[in-house]
Parts: sequence; structure tokens; C-alpha cells
Amino acid sequence: MPVERFEFPSAEGHPLAARLDLPEGPVRAYALFAHCFTCGKDIHVAARIAAALAQRGIATVRFDFTGLGGSGGDFANSDFSSNIADLRAALAHMRDKNQPAGLMIGHSLGGAAVLAVAGEAPEVRAVAVIAAPFDVAHIVEQFHDQVGEIEAAGEARVNLAGRPFTIRRSFLDDARAQDQKQRITHLGRPLLVLHSPVDRIVDVDNARQIFTAARHPKSFVSLDRADHLLTRPEDARYAAALIAEWAARYLPDEAPTSPAAPTELGLVVVEETGHGTLEQRIAAGSHTYLADEPVAVGGGGAGPGPYDFLLSALGSCTSMTLRLYAQRKQLPLTRIRVALRHRRVHVEDCVGCETRDARLEVIEREITLTGDLDAATRARLMEIADKCPVHRTLMSKLEIRTVEVS
Repeated sequence: MPVERFEFPSAEGHPLAARLDLPEGPVRAYALFAHCFTCGKDIHVAARIAAALAQRGIATVRFDFTGLGGSGGDFANSDFSSNIADLRAALAHMRDKNQPAGLMIGHSLGGAAVLAVAGEAPEVRAVAVIAAPFDVAHIVEQFHDQVGEIEAAGEARVNLAGRPFTIRRSFLDDARAQDQKQRITHLGRPLLVLHSPVDRIVDVDNARQIFTAARHPKSFVSLDRADHLLTRPEDARYAAALIAEWAARYLPDEAPTSPAAPTELGLVVVEETGHGTLEQRIAAGSHTYLADEPVAVGGGGAGPGPYDFLLSALGSCTSMTLRLYAQRKQLPLTRIRVALRHRRVHVEDCVGCETRDARLEVIEREITLTGDLDAATRARLMEIADKCPVHRTLMSKLEIRTVEVS
């Protein structure tokens, strides 16, 4: 099975060691795997799941969380929130590489982290968790005898899976502060829960709570006789085959044909993804992202809508123009915030409009400038905002030429 090894930066800037397990043929979709507490990307269950997915055309990224395996950073400074941040960084890296994760899989505490993150990522189509705790604070049970010492001294060395680790009070506080029930209820993705009824690390009642909190579509599979780490090869292979087969209905049947990478500056290519009614895949240079409409108006909510992109173009152009001007004039402008809304109003509400029998497209733009700026400088910056190229384009006489190409 082809393998690519790489690194990507964490939110804190530490290098995170990762690998991409690829199928022999075309890639149908991509998955992201999150390993268990103090484990690593090379644990057997992760390797076997990656292999099973590759046989079905699904490439899988797995990586070591901060301070573990080949990744940088100090494990003692990590906690559940940092795991979430690492997963977000992995998702962002995959997007940047035009390899969006259609499937997320998490094992044990990695499963809890996946449940916390997957609902934020529009590209994720399905989620599977193995032996995951419902309450993140459940992890504290692995070193409950030393909780008092950690609380009193601020940290302690604990033995986990035969290896010593430093656990700090901040880890305990962070674990206790997580609201997983809310996240699971609003996951908004098909969910597969796999758990062993004889799991002695995370008992099967956790699976019941996850399943109860989740909304349909959801499925539960009992991993009879398996231990928490699925150390028996047959247990890992069984779980891997189940996940691969279950996820198939939510992922493309064939390798997708991505929009051709634009070869000329400024070219943007938009194509339907085949998911839902309105979902679109957009390629702009080396960047690929999704567009959709909210569920309330017939879409799937997988990405921003067309007017969201329009406002984003104006807002980002406004902010960039102001920043360049401030740099050139050496102004003490420390931060720029642009908030925009689009609405339609009756022309009668428009002062200076020539007719009163139509509707007017209005974009409201609110600019917040932070810094030690006097009134005259602020007024000049507001004038400069109207000079951004996108603003000028929208306000000019715009002609759109449409042709059909074969």
C-alpha cells in the first residue's frame, strides 16, 4: 500500500508527524483517523483500518497528537482542547492539499475529539468512533489514585500503558469543562458507534450515552469479546471492514473528478459535487472549498452560500486595502474588523433614488478600526475603504459575458 509521510504545523506551531495511506488505484475519498490517549498513529487498530479503507479507494491520514510519537511539543502541556486544535490543524492541512476529509474516525479519547470537531467541518460526510468515552473527564479514571496529588501539587508523573507521563491540573480542569453531549446532539453527521461490551477501560455504557445523545442517522455495532485497544487482529479487521462498508454509502461511488486546477491568474472553476441538491466544489488557484445553501432553502449547509462569498470578497478586499494603506503611511492601526450584511429594500427607503417602484440591493458594511488613531486619520481610512478593487467593481457598470463551452 503506498504511503506518504509528512509533517504539518499544530496551532502552536509544533510539527505534527503524519502519514497518508493510499489505495493502489484512484482515490475515491479521504479519511482522518484520531488515535487514543497516549497512543500514536501507528497503533495496530489504526493501521488495519487504514488498510481496509485503502482497499475501497479511501485514503487515510493519521498523525501523532502533540508530544506523542514523532510529533513536536510537550505532552505535559497538552490536553483535550489541544487535541481538538490538532485535529482542526489536520483538517485544514488536508483542505489545503485538496484532500478534504469526507470521513473522520476516532479511537477512545480520539473518538471524543472527533465528536467535538466533525460538526464544524463541512467536508466531513460521516463519523465513526471506537471505544469512545461519552464524558471526556472519564479519562481521569486511568490515574484516579493520583488525582489528589495532581490537584495539590499542580502536576504528577503517572503511569499509562506502561509509560510515565506528566499530567497537570490544567489537564483535569480542561477535561471536566467539556460539554460532549451538546456536541454530539448537534453533530449533524451520520454516526457509527463501535464498542465492546467487555471493554474494561471505557465501559460500554459510554456507547449507550453517545448513541442516545446523537440524532439519526446513527448506528451501533457491538465488538463482542474485543478489548479496549482491539489488540486481537481479527477484532481490528472486523471493525475496519465494518467502518469501510458503512462509510461507503456516504462517500462518492467513484473517484471524484475535481475541477481543473486554474492555470491562469484569477480563474475560478465551479462544479457540482454530486452530494445533495446544491452543493458545489470551487477551485481557485491551489485552494479548493465548498459552496452550498442553508438547509432551510433547499441546500445541505455544507458550505457558505453565494452571497456569503460575495460579502467575503468585499470584506477581505476592504481589510487588505486598509492594511496596505496603513503600512504605507506607517499608521498605528493594530486591528481591522469588517462586518457585512446583504439585504433588499424598497427603493422608497433609498434617499436619492430616481424611481419608487423597484427594490434595491444593499450591502451594509461596518468597519471597526483599532489603534491610536485621530479623527482625521479615521475619516481618511473610511475613504480608503471605498477604494478597494472589489468595492469599485461592484459599484461600476458591470457586464457579465456568458458563453457555453463543450
